[in-house]
Amino acid sequence: MNIAHIHEQAPALIATSELQWPRITVNGVCLAGEAIARELQYHPAPSREEVIFLACQALVVRELLRQRIAELGLQAECTESESEEEALTRVLIEQELALPGADDDICRHYFERNRERYATAPLLAARHILLPCAAEDAEARSQARELCAALVAQLAQDASCFAELAQIHSACPSKEQGGALGQVSQGQTVPEFERQLLRLPTGLAMQPLESRYGVHLVWVDQRIEGRALPFEVVHEAIRAELDQRAWQVAVAHYLATLIAQADIRGIDLDSA
Repeated sequence: MNIAHIHEQAPALIATSELQWPRITVNGVCLAGEAIARELQYHPAPSREEVIFLACQALVVRELLRQRIAELGLQAECTESESEEEALTRVLIEQELALPGADDDICRHYFERNRERYATAPLLAARHILLPCAAEDAEARSQARELCAALVAQLAQDASCFAELAQIHSACPSKEQGGALGQVSQGQTVPEFERQLLRLPTGLAMQPLESRYGVHLVWVDQRIEGRALPFEVVHEAIRAELDQRAWQVAVAHYLATLIAQADIRGIDLDSA
């Protein structure tokens, strides 16, 4: 968790009322309380202290960018989806950070080292029994796992009763079709269930799969493996990914440099 460290002469970070906010200055410019209050909604966090810190951190960065834009006298034309601030920030980053794009050799090297990432997803025909329980209900989850283990043991002895057990126990509408999910591939179910399901071999899964909806007993009837994609098909996606990573690292360094060179009072961003 990021924690704000206030200078000895500054007031406490936590406001004692809705009208009192930490006094933070950026090269002599004070962050307005109204701006801090508006920014809070964009930074959900476990504690009020962290929410205020994250909001103030974001406003410090925006003020540093605004000051640098003014110093360079930049102007920008907005696209349809941009605000003036966003357009000016884009122009600033483009001018201050000259980033070479990833060339074909770099992309191919990355492809060779990560071939498993570049394949079509497997296709599964599967059935399941959903034992519902809330994600935060530990006791209900434990009970669902126990029931799932008992059902797995029963199915290991008599596979023909799957449809009957689905009708009795499953909270999914698929119980009317014996628990059948049909053909499932990537992007067709919730991510946490999909990650586990697509790794399963054919047959009865001896361990339950869990999702936000509960505990799933799964039987894979058929599995068609994905096929490896050639470099020519994925090289543009790889280039875009590597360029985005390089951009993120460069922007982080750029912002760190702006912070290091600025006179920022009322908040310590060294650990941010």
